[in-house]
Amino acid sequence: MNITRVGSFAAISVAAALVLSACATNETPAEESPSALAGTLVGAGSSAVGAAQEVWIAEFQTANPEVTVTYDPTGSGAGRETFLGGGSDFAGTDRAFNDEEVAAGGFASCAEGSGIVQLPLYISPIAVIFNLEGIDSLNMSADVIASIFAGAITNWNDPAIAALNEGVELPDLAITAVHRSDDSGTTENFTDYLFQAAPSIWTIEPDGVWPFESGEAAQGTSGVVDAVTNGVGTIGYADASRAGDLGTVAVQIGDEFVPFSPEAAAAVVDASSFVEGRPDFDLSLELNRTPDTAAYPIVLVAYLVGCETYLDSAQAELVKAYFTYMASEAGQAASAAGAGSAPISATLFERVTAAIDVIS
Repeated sequence: MNITRVGSFAAISVAAALVLSACATNETPAEESPSALAGTLVGAGSSAVGAAQEVWIAEFQTANPEVTVTYDPTGSGAGRETFLGGGSDFAGTDRAFNDEEVAAGGFASCAEGSGIVQLPLYISPIAVIFNLEGIDSLNMSADVIASIFAGAITNWNDPAIAALNEGVELPDLAITAVHRSDDSGTTENFTDYLFQAAPSIWTIEPDGVWPFESGEAAQGTSGVVDAVTNGVGTIGYADASRAGDLGTVAVQIGDEFVPFSPEAAAAVVDASSFVEGRPDFDLSLELNRTPDTAAYPIVLVAYLVGCETYLDSAQAELVKAYFTYMASEAGQAASAAGAGSAPISATLFERVTAAIDVIS
């Protein structure tokens, strides 16, 4: 999936903050002057989108050397709280602010009466990762994954796992399921998949807070990956960009087993709908976790959240320019290369750019 209607990063910088100069005494082409943008932009939130933010920040600051952008990957829940309290100019969250939170308002960086802009700018699979010597991939159904994380399947050679992995020598080894200890958008997306795809087993409503005390808890994406990597017989879930050399699960869709990929994750997003009743600049999605086609259903969408109208117009200018870059072809390509994400589609890009236009 590629964005087809978008300018280069240079053009975006021009649109956002550059002025053109030309020599009036000859016919040489106009040259771009240095970026006029200046200031500090503070973001916080999703740890899953941390790798993409590192790439985006480096590219944006190179084009705008007088701008400093920081991003603290504290987790989606902490990021939403920070933005709500005015401690950041924008938030990254793997779960959009919901109807109740939006209605309550009180976003401290926003002007009185302002709404918020929620833009799905990072699309990535959530990998089910495991650590078993000599095994790189396993097939699992939604019911098997749900049973493992609910504590109903406790050994790797369980008949339910073996039946889906003919020819794989599964060890007689206890399963240690690792989950996030913090309020996590990754957890909410993962449990949303389990709730939709395995409703007879996972009967608990999706939430960013893990619902069970069993298993091993770890802080943030890095904590889960480290716990799975350093354990024996461990399994967990994390943004696919962090899977590294760990084993990963191919998820059953119909009669097929679909491994994660950016393209397969993006297919789920395009098959989903926007939350009803939201303004045009709030692009929160209702993700369809039970696709009819061979798409990868355990997908994470990270939203970049800002104010419709900021108290400080200078901060609005910085946010608008940074959001414009992240949504651009150059920004989406940088995230794909640096973090393994899927570029947003041309249709979604048009909705996103229209939403960014309202920021002031």
